[in-house]
Amino acid sequence: MSEQLVEAPKKRLGLFAVVGVVVVVLVAGIVFAVTRGGAEEKAVRIGVVGAGDPYWSAYVKAAGDQGIKVEVVDFTDYAQPNPALAEGEIDLNQFQHIVYLADYNVSNKKDLVPVGATAIYPLGLYSKKYPSAAEVPAGATVAVPNDASNQGRGLLVLQAAGLVKLKSGGTIFSDLTDVDEAASKVKVTALDAALTATSLDDLAAAIINNDFVEKAGLSFDKAIAKDDPADPKAVPYVNVFAAREQDKDNPTYTKLVEIYQNSREVLDGVKEVSGGTAVFAKTPAGDLRKSLDDVEKITAERK
Repeated sequence: MSEQLVEAPKKRLGLFAVVGVVVVVLVAGIVFAVTRGGAEEKAVRIGVVGAGDPYWSAYVKAAGDQGIKVEVVDFTDYAQPNPALAEGEIDLNQFQHIVYLADYNVSNKKDLVPVGATAIYPLGLYSKKYPSAAEVPAGATVAVPNDASNQGRGLLVLQAAGLVKLKSGGTIFSDLTDVDEAASKVKVTALDAALTATSLDDLAAAIINNDFVEKAGLSFDKAIAKDDPADPKAVPYVNVFAAREQDKDNPTYTKLVEIYQNSREVLDGVKEVSGGTAVFAKTPAGDLRKSLDDVEKITAERK
């Protein structure tokens, strides 16, 4: 009787020990699965304007092949991706050149930075009524984008085409007040970048950003004037991946830039969507940031 009383608890303790080990193993497995699964499922959110362009699907796949999950977040206009990035709603954006980024930072007291280059796109002048810039009649109305970064660039295109005269020769920061109306051939109006294309029926011609050319039923080869993306002075117009300042050296983001720059399927897709106009760039991030600093200083002086 006494022997049974001693031995029985030992058997039950052994059972409890086995059960305890099993429970610990199961809990550890669940924790590992959950944390590992969570890490795998966390995507880098990249904001763009025009997520429907096929090359973004190719980019997501190329990134996935390198072990990086990417979610492309679409925005309808240029005013949205930078605030979303600044507020942490997305991790990166890719839609803008350095001049646009500089204007946003200065105007909003933010410090978004470029982490890599994509391409330079020539800015074109289009018309449904006139086959050449020379045929645009005197006194006609031509539109340029109303955002500060693209307005100056558009005015320089008009000046090179002989349609306007800019005071002091014009700069990338010129605006409508710099137009010498008495010496200019046409009248210039400023519209939201998304509206210059849709308003083309009511205009002699318009500067149209690349994102809106094909959406308006136009083709890039029909531009009646455009600037030269190969000009060394064009660095401020290099399109970039942008991040928050604290993430500028994030190795995953650097890798995502490299994937974009080196994926043949992505580059071919970008070239196709741009009507063959994209000039790809691998400008080092340090050079991009220096250009940003320079443009921001000038932008701040003008405000």
